[in-house]
Amino acid sequence: MQQIEIIIENTGERRMVEQGLSLAELATQVDHHCKFPVLCALVNNKINMLSYRLFKPKSVRFVDITHRQGYRTYITSLCFLLYKAVRDCYPKAVLNIEHWMVNGFFCKIEPIEEGYQLPSQLEVVRTVRDRMSELQHQDLPFLTKSMLVSDAIKLIENEPIPATRRLMEGLTQLYIEMHFLGGTPHKWATHLVPSTGVLTQWDLRSFAEGYLLQCPDPKMPERLDIYQDAPKLFNIFQEHRRWARLLQASTVDDLNELVRQHRETELIQVSEALHEKKYAQIADLIDQRRDQVRMVLLAGPSSSGKTTSCRRLAVQLSVLGFDVKQLSLDDYFLPREQTPRQPNGDYDFEAVEALNIPLLNEQLLQMFDGKEVKIPTYDFKKGEPFFSGKTIQLKKESILVVEGIHALNPKLTADIDDSLKFKVYVSALTQIALDRQNIIRSNDNRLIRRIVRDNNFRGYSAYATLQRWPSVRLGEEKHIFPYQENADIMFNSALLYELGILRPFAEPLLKMVPQSAEEYAEAIRLLSMLELIEPIQTKFIPPTSILREFLGESSFEY
Repeated sequence: MQQIEIIIENTGERRMVEQGLSLAELATQVDHHCKFPVLCALVNNKINMLSYRLFKPKSVRFVDITHRQGYRTYITSLCFLLYKAVRDCYPKAVLNIEHWMVNGFFCKIEPIEEGYQLPSQLEVVRTVRDRMSELQHQDLPFLTKSMLVSDAIKLIENEPIPATRRLMEGLTQLYIEMHFLGGTPHKWATHLVPSTGVLTQWDLRSFAEGYLLQCPDPKMPERLDIYQDAPKLFNIFQEHRRWARLLQASTVDDLNELVRQHRETELIQVSEALHEKKYAQIADLIDQRRDQVRMVLLAGPSSSGKTTSCRRLAVQLSVLGFDVKQLSLDDYFLPREQTPRQPNGDYDFEAVEALNIPLLNEQLLQMFDGKEVKIPTYDFKKGEPFFSGKTIQLKKESILVVEGIHALNPKLTADIDDSLKFKVYVSALTQIALDRQNIIRSNDNRLIRRIVRDNNFRGYSAYATLQRWPSVRLGEEKHIFPYQENADIMFNSALLYELGILRPFAEPLLKMVPQSAEEYAEAIRLLSMLELIEPIQTKFIPPTSILREFLGESSFEY
């Protein structure tokens, strides 16, 4: 047999192997340094299942659940396991994966035949969980098969996944990879683990009017992620699911059909009106506490549209007679040399301790006493604050809007009485899905926004943004998400149509990510998602839209 050279990136080893060897076979022959079972591999920085065979020299990195690509592969495979179990137990019903929660996926199991009724939630949970356990212990392989798109469409004609079929009908390519588990076909957005036997950590429980598929913690995958109740987050997801159904745009296929019918202007107008109505409702709630509230704290993760939300909320407050003053927490960063550091020695700009908390609290108390206060301005190039002459003085009718990622952290305004605060959490909680089983995660939505914004306004490449994104996400998990339920109200800044707008801007940037970089795998994944979405022209977007924060031509100053 002819031999080829394979580089094992986990260790740097160069090894000659037989041509045609599978990644699964190679994983048994080499020291890959993975602490947990190998789930997939990056081959020339492109993600592949372990069934992939090597016929040319390649560079291979094996990954387990602790790697972001490995974790994504794990939870996608877990969703397929649940889908298969539901199909086996209730052939007259289908699994709908609604959205991601703090602990896993919120799902519904719904009849597909008129008049059919499912048993009680508890009975469904018991039956489906038992079937999932049975399939997991059988260690069934997840299979993939490349086939003609036309054949794939015929294959799923009788499956209860019409949105998937319509999405496939819109493809221009000739072949597609289909996935199979125990004879059940589907098309999943990412690759799958080798077999059900590695899916050892999960649980299914009843939750609200549906079910929660709990997933393991990628940082401690030996155990199931601790359940965390997040009622406000759940309610805002449910509200926006209702919006999506109202606008007949629950899936990418729905969105594409609206574009093909030239109804995107209507979709944009209604989506923007819903946003404006929500800002007005938030302003009304603040007005109801007018005699107490002196400041609005507005927080959210990266690329959630905090700055535009701050401006639009200020407009609505002005309509109600408030004298609105705005304050950015970015101006309260400590001098660079006083910034806390991460364990690796890098500056930790995501930590709340990177802000001058004593100065902020001192100045807030002075403002609430009616004093005129000199506000710092931060010079990010020099890494130090300075006083430019900017001042704030609050009157009786004044309200202060404070915006920043740490605004909801109790440490930030510990010296200020809670009765003076109204707390708003803003995030782009994606409303649209690829189909009923393949959701688009909210952090993907925000990442695409950030790629476009970083290129437009900061001169960063998509490669640079992708490099920074893992540390941004770690900062969010540590410093932002734990405080989201502290909010008096949550605002979902996602727009049903936005991925169609962002696609023409993000695609060329993602295509420039070099294959030599590990981030290439993430770029390919995002590109494969975006190519399913019909592009929409920017001329239809109003200048006050949150999207203008990322695209430009906003009527607000930033």
